[in-house]
Amino acid sequence: MDFLQKKQIKKKKIGYTYSIESAIPIGRGLGSSAAYCAVISAGLLELFTGDEWSKEEINICAYQMEKYFHKNSSGVDTSTSIMGGLIYYRKEFEFLKTISSLPVKLPKHFIDSLVLIDTGKPIETTGEMVQKVGQLFNAKGVKMEYIMNDIEKTTKRLIVSIMKEDTSFFKENIKHNEELLEQINVVSPSTKKLLTLLNKIGEGKITGGGGFKNSSGYILFYCEDLEVMRKVLKQLGISFIPFVPNYTGLVREEARK
Repeated sequence: MDFLQKKQIKKKKIGYTYSIESAIPIGRGLGSSAAYCAVISAGLLELFTGDEWSKEEINICAYQMEKYFHKNSSGVDTSTSIMGGLIYYRKEFEFLKTISSLPVKLPKHFIDSLVLIDTGKPIETTGEMVQKVGQLFNAKGVKMEYIMNDIEKTTKRLIVSIMKEDTSFFKENIKHNEELLEQINVVSPSTKKLLTLLNKIGEGKITGGGGFKNSSGYILFYCEDLEVMRKVLKQLGISFIPFVPNYTGLVREEARK
């Protein structure tokens, strides 16, 4: 492993097999590849060295591994999988990143009103969507710079809304974030149509890299009347799952026999 070589650590020569059990939908914008990279990195590092590693060190390895899935991976998904909780992530350059665990949890009344709605698996991969946005940045740099700065401001406002437990401010910024994502062409027409319909009962935004041709993965949706939402989605034949936050991140468990 390149990571061990750079650390000048000799790995043990050992054979192994492994199996993965995951409840995370694959290719839907929920970070399944990042979670895979996180657990594999942690397991192999301990297997090859006999030592337990810090979350920060595991994250470095997992980030490098995820680049095999998404060439231009930001590192935010692996950081979230490993650290758990709410993460503030900002990347200026490859050598200049800010990864902060926020000392706040989502209020219960927020959680009770949040769900993840499945618009379907995107045709495009996350890597392809990142490349698409990069091309748009090259073509319309000034406009894209403005949008990206606005996305950052919106993210900060979402943090404030959570800390103040202000649901109106939270919904307002969820909506604005989705509008900005639509401006950079990562939301499909069918997903926009669904959100327009659902906006009568709540607000939502896509969760991952999105998808433009057909589906866009999962939508994080805030709705205070889940029964009405359930009926609407049932009529449309669209599934959803509860939003369940995790504040522990990566944990080590004994293998089941």
